[in-house]
Amino acid sequence: MGRRRKGLPIHGWLVIDKPLGLTSTTVVSAVRRITGAAKAGHGGTLDPLATGILPVALGEATKTVGHVMDGRKLYRMGLRWGEARDTDDGEGRVVETSPVRPTLDQVRAALPAFTGVIEQVPPRFSAVKVAGRRAYDLARADADMDLKPRPVRIDSIEILTSPDQAAADPDRLDLLIAAGKGTYMRALARDLAARLGTCAYMDALRRLSCGPFTESRAISLEQLEALGHSAAGSDALLSVETALDDIPALALTDADARRLAMGQPVALSAVLSRTGMVEGDGIAGPSAPEAPHDPVFKAMCGARLVALARIVGGDIRPIRVMNL
Repeated sequence: MGRRRKGLPIHGWLVIDKPLGLTSTTVVSAVRRITGAAKAGHGGTLDPLATGILPVALGEATKTVGHVMDGRKLYRMGLRWGEARDTDDGEGRVVETSPVRPTLDQVRAALPAFTGVIEQVPPRFSAVKVAGRRAYDLARADADMDLKPRPVRIDSIEILTSPDQAAADPDRLDLLIAAGKGTYMRALARDLAARLGTCAYMDALRRLSCGPFTESRAISLEQLEALGHSAAGSDALLSVETALDDIPALALTDADARRLAMGQPVALSAVLSRTGMVEGDGIAGPSAPEAPHDPVFKAMCGARLVALARIVGGDIRPIRVMNL
């Protein structure tokens, strides 16, 4: 028999406004201590020098973390021209300087090269693994490493700095960036500067949204501390399904739900006949083989989330069963 996890069975999401200076792991540990939750995880790392939206999953919500991490993020980034740092942010040592200060028009002309799916080399101080070791460990040891470019998606970049602000402080630029999973804002600051014939580092970063989670539902650690264990029954705790707002639902009967909860398949045809959904609503046909990128559905029994599921060979098959 497996060891019982200590703590309270709390299930749902808390949207924490992460303060400056704390790691994401430290925030998760604080949330678990304050709420008494048995299990917790986060929906996308923020560096200590970044602030903003850190969704924290409790209990069964941890099974939906991957969906949040795959979602779109919105950032406000400040970069400072004229210096490159070995960490690509304000924490590192200066490794290069430049007198070149791009104009807003020059920046605007360069931005299309950084939107869409692009190749990006991660920062040296990052959690990417190189030959089985974390890049930041190699960087701290001043070891040579070969970081390979990786495809990332940047949906949009908007200049927030006004002409008056640029005139008053030509060393600074503020950008609003919508990006997908695995995009390093520090690397974007570095690469944008290189394209413009200068150097720069990221000196501020705030995440404004992460998947469906936004600042409108965020609370600080101080506010959570004031709620204490009562946070589990407050408006601050969002449902597990909040992370899945953008994926379609399949309506199950009680009998279907019991089968799926036991890991058994449910015939797709019966569910389609009840719901009016048809093949083509993101639903594969009965002969379609399983594929890692097939759409994921939330299998619901009334208002209860039963499982995350995929359609395989004409059956609904659970990939993560929820114990709610």
